[in-house]
Amino acid sequence: MDKVNLMVTLAVITMFISLFLALFLITVKSEHKLSNRLFALFLILTAIDISGILFEFLNQSPSNIGMFRNLITFLQLPTFYLYVLSVCYSDFKLKPKHLIHIIPFLIANLILLPRFYGVNLVSKISFLEKSSSMIEIQFNHILIHIQIVFYIIIVFVVLKKAKKIYLENYTGASIKSLNWLFQFALALSLFYSLALLKNIFKFSTYTNFSEWLKIGLFLFELFIISWYLFKALNNPNLFRNIDSKLKLVNEYISEEKKKQTLNTNEKEFNSELLKLKKYMIEEKPYLNPSLTIQDISKAIEIPVRDLSLLINHKLNQHFYDFVNSYRVENAMDILKDNTKSKTTILEILYEVGFNSKSSFNTAFKKHTNTTPTSYRKRL
Repeated sequence: MDKVNLMVTLAVITMFISLFLALFLITVKSEHKLSNRLFALFLILTAIDISGILFEFLNQSPSNIGMFRNLITFLQLPTFYLYVLSVCYSDFKLKPKHLIHIIPFLIANLILLPRFYGVNLVSKISFLEKSSSMIEIQFNHILIHIQIVFYIIIVFVVLKKAKKIYLENYTGASIKSLNWLFQFALALSLFYSLALLKNIFKFSTYTNFSEWLKIGLFLFELFIISWYLFKALNNPNLFRNIDSKLKLVNEYISEEKKKQTLNTNEKEFNSELLKLKKYMIEEKPYLNPSLTIQDISKAIEIPVRDLSLLINHKLNQHFYDFVNSYRVENAMDILKDNTKSKTTILEILYEVGFNSKSSFNTAFKKHTNTTPTSYRKRL
């Protein structure tokens, strides 16, 4: 099988999986309809982008539709960015202001109106034959690479902030979903980096190497989409969003400093801390695997903002770690209890409020410097 046939085969397989997953995301019943539809749109745009090799294989004549299809790539990362926002924040909604993300796509098409879209076939062929020296093509290549770098950076900024807000306000296994989304974004970053390398070689004397990189990109794209499909089918409730109104603790502190009203009353601090610890010990709210800082705030009648400052700033702990420390202490008590020696580690972790073995082991080792199994053996 030659390189062209191999690329066409890979393109058809990847397009089929992309469109199949897009259809699944659009039709599946879920609380996260907007997120599903945005990722479905990303997959559809990806399928359209991949179809370029089929256009070249079936019809080698340049056309307006073919060029427009080429420029669809300008919409891919903006759509993925909006998808990340919708996954991270429960109250995210599409608004007219988000139309700003299609501006590069519009610019890329508008500059081609005079010398490509608006001319006859002969002029189109002449334009593409001299594409490497055409200012419109050069501009679009620079614009797409600037856009790629920009969106990759802001995706990681959003994920980093969302993870920190989650740690400061929530507990549970949802941190795994943010970690996975970070990995997916990392994989996309690598994909676009390889695409940039491919384009560099495309306009050099090493065009053959560019073709092999193109095949590698098709394989990588097939892997990424199949990976997501596997995750989506095995974890239908993978994501739990956070509230975008929640702020980072350092933002609260900054606001308080500007107002010069940062709470420095040690007596009040000790009183709230005692109230919090008493509630944690007596009521054991940490047994709820989905416990949030809002739940505790409501129960002990301390505003979320003050409670967040108390735990994350005063105690210098993330809410996530603060709650897990109580769960681990409870687990340690069970492990020490000879009457419960036959209780499995899995049973214990569910009993104390964890909902995954990996998060339990990580928290237990962080708190005790050993694993639950090793801890039990030492007793």
